[in-house]
Amino acid sequence: MKISHRQYVMKKYHIPQPQNIRNIKDSFAWIDHRLMRNGFMETMTHQDMALYLFLILAADKNGVSFYRKEKICQAVSLDYSQFEIARDRLVNMNLIAFERYSVLSPNGHYQILPIEAKAPDYSKQLTEKLTDKLFRE
Repeated sequence: MKISHRQYVMKKYHIPQPQNIRNIKDSFAWIDHRLMRNGFMETMTHQDMALYLFLILAADKNGVSFYRKEKICQAVSLDYSQFEIARDRLVNMNLIAFERYSVLSPNGHYQILPIEAKAPDYSKQLTEKLTDKLFRE
């Protein structure tokens, strides 16, 4: 009897605690694997990751979150400056959209965006900026 590669792989698959397999109950949040595969994990700071994870967990089915800045900072242990830097970095990486504060929305709205591109290469951008600066002087 010949065993296919697929059957061989399936037999090697092991679940450490089969009695504790997780399942989806009332609500569900997911993290796109492209966050890792497209290089974002290497680019993100710990503050970026903490904020991104919070926004994913707080988002509704459309990826929108309405939490106040104070509550988010408290939940992920960021001060306001760290929060604003992380938020702006996530916006620049096209991981989230942020609609600024207004009279109708004093804290703004956050939306998790689909990951469609590779992570920005900040080291390349920095090198290009430094090179441009050197040649302008």
